[in-house]
Amino acid sequence: MSYYFSTSVTGSFETVLERATASLRKEGFGILTEIDVQATLKQKLDVDFQKYKILGACNPPFAYQALQTENKIGTMLPCNVIVQEVSGGKIEVAAVDPVASMRAVDNPGLFSIAEQVRERLKRVVENI
Repeated sequence: MSYYFSTSVTGSFETVLERATASLRKEGFGILTEIDVQATLKQKLDVDFQKYKILGACNPPFAYQALQTENKIGTMLPCNVIVQEVSGGKIEVAAVDPVASMRAVDNPGLFSIAEQVRERLKRVVENI
């Protein structure tokens, strides 16, 4: 089983990042964190890296349900979505598969929550 799902599209990095953010918002997710991997690696290691951002996305109702079901699940939140430049002028958007992540937690109550989040994140990626 894969731990993510993704799509690649043609367009500018900034436009695809905006589309990903809008698609997340449409599915009820807010962005808690935005990590600019390219800038961080340049600053910390003085290396050049492709444009790569990690969006820490959170759907508050689902996060609340998950925290009520498993109080340590915060170690696996938020759901990460990446936007990165790839070869051939493409921009890839990939999202974690929460069902794959939750398999590591021995709590059957999380499965239905993870399935619902998975469906929303799949739609986010499909609608880019």
